Amino acid sequence: MTALPASMPAVEIETPGGPEVLKPVTRALPVPRGGEVLIRVVAAGVNRPDVMQRQGLYPLPPGVSDLPGLEVAGTIAAVGADVTGLAIGDAVCALTPGGGYAGYCTTPAPQCLPIPAGLSMIEAAALPETCFTVWINVFDRGRLAPGETLLVQGGASGIGTTAIQIAAARGHRVFVTAGTDDKCRACEALGAERGINYRTEDFVEIVRAATDGRGVDVILDMVGGDYVPREIKALAVDGRLSLIAFLGGTRTTLDLAEVLYKRLTLTASTLRPRSVEYKAAIARALEREVWPLIAAGRVRPVIHRTFPLAQAAQAHTLLESSTHTGKIVLTVD
Repeated sequence: MTALPASMPAVEIETPGGPEVLKPVTRALPVPRGGEVLIRVVAAGVNRPDVMQRQGLYPLPPGVSDLPGLEVAGTIAAVGADVTGLAIGDAVCALTPGGGYAGYCTTPAPQCLPIPAGLSMIEAAALPETCFTVWINVFDRGRLAPGETLLVQGGASGIGTTAIQIAAARGHRVFVTAGTDDKCRACEALGAERGINYRTEDFVEIVRAATDGRGVDVILDMVGGDYVPREIKALAVDGRLSLIAFLGGTRTTLDLAEVLYKRLTLTASTLRPRSVEYKAAIARALEREVWPLIAAGRVRPVIHRTFPLAQAAQAHTLLESSTHTGKIVLTVD
């Protein structure tokens, strides 16, 4: 640690509120504990949970950094006790428990992944949060099986563009919703069979028509609210609805008879509070199942725009506008 600087640039949440509460500051370097590594951050992804944390709506797990930022890419700068398989100087991307909006960040070593062949640090920083979320909710909890179909709500988001590509690369038919015709076409270019403009089209009618009335097997939903009863109608018998956010609200009314008759499964998850052991298992699944697809060019992070770390407020403003396609990334000098 003696060769490292004593301080680093960071962006902290001054008080819960709008993007303007994100303030550039100088902080002392964090010190890796046992089982952790210290990463010199080159780039950090911007995600909806960061917005929720900024708004005061995402309670922090005990013992994590108060700085936002759940995914980074960079190089290992120091290792804590009991770390094996990683060394100072290794290039990694990582899912972090927090603290990514900074020059340096600690994270459990098992949550690190190698930079996929052919990717820049900026591209790699856009992978962990989205890939972990998609794998858990589409393939693990959603159990998307060979020959089955997927509907992604919010297909132009970072999660959406990732889900489209991974599912399509694994041979699945993918349908998506998005808010403009241009976004729908962008999703189709990534591998979606049909982009559905949710402002002008009915996704229930379209997916049922495209599947000869059967419906889709899995829906990845970040909207919630009044989408859920419509999703019940869009699901096939034995279908699964996997909920990861509730941008459309936390409450809805369901006809449980349809859930019963179609033998549906409704599941939901949050990633941040899960154990290191669970996240490590997902990291190894991604390295085995998804990283080869990235190296082969069949899955690529879609980067909408980058901002310097000090302009995190502008990055959040863009994210909340929902005018982007793909990921927004912060860069650190």
